[in-house]
Amino acid sequence: MQFVVLFVFFPYFLNLLFNIFNIMIELEKTYLAKKLPKNLKSCKFKEIIDVYIPKSSEHPKLRLRKNGGKFELTKKEPVNDGDASHQEEQTIILTETEFNALNQQLDGKRVHKIRYFYNYNGRTAEFDIFQGGLAGLVVVDFEFATIDEKDNFQMPDFCLIDITQEVFIAGGMICGKTYKDIEDNLKKFEYSKLFLE
Repeated sequence: MQFVVLFVFFPYFLNLLFNIFNIMIELEKTYLAKKLPKNLKSCKFKEIIDVYIPKSSEHPKLRLRKNGGKFELTKKEPVNDGDASHQEEQTIILTETEFNALNQQLDGKRVHKIRYFYNYNGRTAEFDIFQGGLAGLVVVDFEFATIDEKDNFQMPDFCLIDITQEVFIAGGMICGKTYKDIEDNLKKFEYSKLFLE
């Protein structure tokens, strides 16, 4: 009975909560990695586990996340259709108990990665080293304070290509998939698997 009530009222409950909290705008660029910096393994890192819901959606926008020792529920959508570099985020901070309860009750698509924080010319490059079925995939994210900063940013030499607008690589699209599932898309960019050793 509890599951039925949760399933029926959960979307309405989330909508109400998201409307209560402030909306953040995220400006970001995402790149496929070409190589890993030699000192990356010595950088600060954290484990990230994402559960995207609903599982039935091809590209879910709702994400339950374990972010190191923090837990959250986020709805993320482009501000303008077709521009993944400019996202609207609505986030609810959760306790570990709340995260675990939702994680056990929700049937979502999962993705596991280790995020390394690498200093690049005064900016933080976030290297996402995917685990499990997506092992070998490494993407690099940069966040920006202004649209001008984002638009004028020059791709670093450790990056292969800007994939910010590539739908196949969005978190909501690769969750629940394996490297083999996206390999043909990656081959178009001549991407080679990378592993942190």
